[in-house]
Amino acid sequence: MAVELKKHVIELFVLAILTKGPSYGYKLVSDLSQYHAISESTLYPILRRLEKENSLMTFNELYQGRNRKYYKITAHGKRYIDNYLAEWEEIKKIYEIIMG
Repeated sequence: MAVELKKHVIELFVLAILTKGPSYGYKLVSDLSQYHAISESTLYPILRRLEKENSLMTFNELYQGRNRKYYKITAHGKRYIDNYLAEWEEIKKIYEIIMG
């Protein structure tokens, strides 16, 4: 269960960063690494999964003569965050009971 919870938290973390605006892979790793160690090899499968689930979308832009892939949160991704935060309140109550 802990692995599953961590997976969802990292997904939320990625989506939360994208609520500030579109971004690209290297910048996302840099932004996320300020709070939690994450590598590109961890991030890209998460990005692909979130795109497959329609929580984010991609688009390409030319940057210094090269194509750069950007990620942008979708309305579905924003609802995913909202739903998880609502569930988190319930989890937090249980945690508080357990911790006494």
